Amino acid sequence: MATTLAADRPRLWAPARQRSFRLLWTGQALSLLGDGFSVVAFSWITLSLTGSTLTLGYVLAFQAVPRALLTLVGGTLGDTWSTRTLMVASSWTRAVLMATVGVAGLTGHLTVWMLCAAAAAFGAVDAFFQPARVSILPSVVDKDLLAPANALLGAGARTAAVLGPAVGGVVIALTQAPVAFLVDAVCFALCGLCVARIRTRPRADKTAPVSTGPSLGARIREGVTFTWRDPRLRTIVALDTAVNFCYAGPFTVGFATLADQVLRGGSATLGVLNGALAGGAVLGTLVGGAVGGRPRVGLLVAALAGWLGAGMAVLGLAQSTPVVVATVVAMGFAIGYQGVFGLSWIQRNIPQDVLTRVVSVDMVLGYAAAPLSLILCGLLAGTGHFALFGVVAVVLAGTGLAVLGSRAVREMR
Repeated sequence: MATTLAADRPRLWAPARQRSFRLLWTGQALSLLGDGFSVVAFSWITLSLTGSTLTLGYVLAFQAVPRALLTLVGGTLGDTWSTRTLMVASSWTRAVLMATVGVAGLTGHLTVWMLCAAAAAFGAVDAFFQPARVSILPSVVDKDLLAPANALLGAGARTAAVLGPAVGGVVIALTQAPVAFLVDAVCFALCGLCVARIRTRPRADKTAPVSTGPSLGARIREGVTFTWRDPRLRTIVALDTAVNFCYAGPFTVGFATLADQVLRGGSATLGVLNGALAGGAVLGTLVGGAVGGRPRVGLLVAALAGWLGAGMAVLGLAQSTPVVVATVVAMGFAIGYQGVFGLSWIQRNIPQDVLTRVVSVDMVLGYAAAPLSLILCGLLAGTGHFALFGVVAVVLAGTGLAVLGSRAVREMR
């Protein structure tokens, strides 16, 4: 019996046999690669034009704020319109924006205000792509393939997130910053082409106009209310927010503090820590997809919170580079592993007509957690790395205990 069940379990590479999934994987990877390019390109060209880090902060804020404010709008439209159409429109619009900035830069007509406007438009349009890329998957693969499909998408996304800034930096070093925008435009154009060729189930391609139903604001409230009323959803969203809190502060300010003040390894050690986190996450994602099945997601959520909390405590106490690197790899592995099953649970159990809104609520809370985490960790780092990691460890431990306190959450599959 055990052999039969193992044979019936979807293999990790099973979704890749479907043409539409391959197109989705390629399109998402290209989009995230382009996102990484854009961060480096916007940063470098702003510094080249002004030499001001304050102006750079303005440009990046112009991109981040519209994305955060409009993600709920993008998620709401994704539950009414075709998610595929939103992804295609967003990709091609971003391609036009990046090409325009690149040409303006090469011809010497680019100004700081043009950069700010382009950054704001980019962030606004990206807000329609991000929720849709998550919620489109159930309309592309069967439910029993969601875990391996999310694993493959997650591995590609994490790899692209690492390669994007690195390749963007190389392109700028070999040419000049405006060229990176042109390469970025090609990435988004190809992404749109790939997604446009995806064949989704009819239910995913809803075309009824928003005006035939409740108002946009009412639909946003419906999505938030739906998420809040379900204790299982509240738990997953709370954990995702906590993990985003860990990523933003401890894995940026904290890593820099460890590398410089504790491990005394400088930028090379900082690069090793970031690589260890990304590598562990990719490995955990792939292992989760290979294992498959439907484990008790609630227990996985609690275990992840506890595991990350323990890892933060170790980082606060450790003085050895090998110990820190091993701990970071283990934390990344846990994040990648649980992420496969948590996301698959949402896609499998949430009704299609509210799925994108639930995803957007999760994303918005993550966007809100990031700057708070950076500010708090920046303040705590001034008192020492032990305080920085210790506070986060306590928050995560409390999250894990709260998860275990709910029977409905513990029994989630």
